[in-house]
Amino acid sequence: MRFCLKNPQSSDIIRIKVKNDIYHYGIYISDDEVIAYGKASDIFKTEKENVKVISTNIKEFLDGHFLETAEYTFIEKCKKNKPDKIINLAKSRLGEAKYDILNNNCEHFVNECVFNKHVSLQVDKIKK
Repeated sequence: MRFCLKNPQSSDIIRIKVKNDIYHYGIYISDDEVIAYGKASDIFKTEKENVKVISTNIKEFLDGHFLETAEYTFIEKCKKNKPDKIINLAKSRLGEAKYDILNNNCEHFVNECVFNKHVSLQVDKIKK
């Protein structure tokens, strides 16, 4: 998967660059609804118990940053969940407050919704 500057479609993984090589991820549903594990501005400033899966709008999700949208490979397109399932999985976790920057972050969340895989490539880079 790679990310590019393009308009997202419903159920796409989107992200913003928070700083250096740190990104904040969400599931795009519409300009009025993005589901993500907290706001980018809260991740480093708030006690992890207060970071929850929330529904916000695209403007609040972006928080002044540039939007990047996932572009899937052919194999990823074959493996990813259908849009309705992605959206339902994301919505089913609204209010969840199990955030952990290394073990259960926003990238883990989107990859679970889209691919049923608990993985964060940015964490894997740090751990190596």
